[in-house]
Amino acid sequence: MNKVIANAKSAVSDIPDNSTIMFGGFGLCGIPENCIAALVKKGTKGITAISNNCGVDGFGLGYLLETRQIIKMISSYVGENKEFERQMLAGELEVELNPQGTLGERIRAGGAGIPGFYTPTGYGTEVAEGKETKEFDGKQYVLERALHADYAIVKAWKGDSEGNLIFRKTALNFNTMMAMAGTITIAEVEELVEPGELDPNFIHTSGIFVQRIFKGEKFEKRIEQVTTRKREGN
Repeated sequence: MNKVIANAKSAVSDIPDNSTIMFGGFGLCGIPENCIAALVKKGTKGITAISNNCGVDGFGLGYLLETRQIIKMISSYVGENKEFERQMLAGELEVELNPQGTLGERIRAGGAGIPGFYTPTGYGTEVAEGKETKEFDGKQYVLERALHADYAIVKAWKGDSEGNLIFRKTALNFNTMMAMAGTITIAEVEELVEPGELDPNFIHTSGIFVQRIFKGEKFEKRIEQVTTRKREGN
């Protein structure tokens, strides 16, 4: 089945207001830049965004924060975005913080059809407030519910017209598990090929989980914090 669509604009054209959307990436690594920009232009509002973090000021999901299109963030790390901090402290943005491993497992469980799981992480802290706890072998655990989304938007290195995806190095991050947890999964790729051109031994996400795929127009691939050092002898 050919799942190729024209561009990012077409990919997000039917995403309605008040949707829950998973955005792949970690920091600015492996984020779906083109689809984020298309959502900004489309003006979709009331988004509940599930992402490890919320980009940086002026880039990535930071764009959607600045335009007030995100009303809730379910995330793990928010330290690189001053506008995020400002909106959260001002009560303008609902935030659900998760330990990073817990967030990843909640997403993975959603894609695997597992409704919930017990974890020791967060027991005895604010993370466990209002949640069921249980003892296993003398140790206390917290029940965490799986996460699902109306849409999962991911960014891959290579993909074929049937939706099979290959991610490059650390861009695997949250992308692979999110691709399985969305009702509709949209993939933007750097290189789009025909079926059979990808080595099946290296496919990270099967096309069965992907409904739409397109070749991105451009990828800036910014770095959050550029750190350099002098070479020895200089």
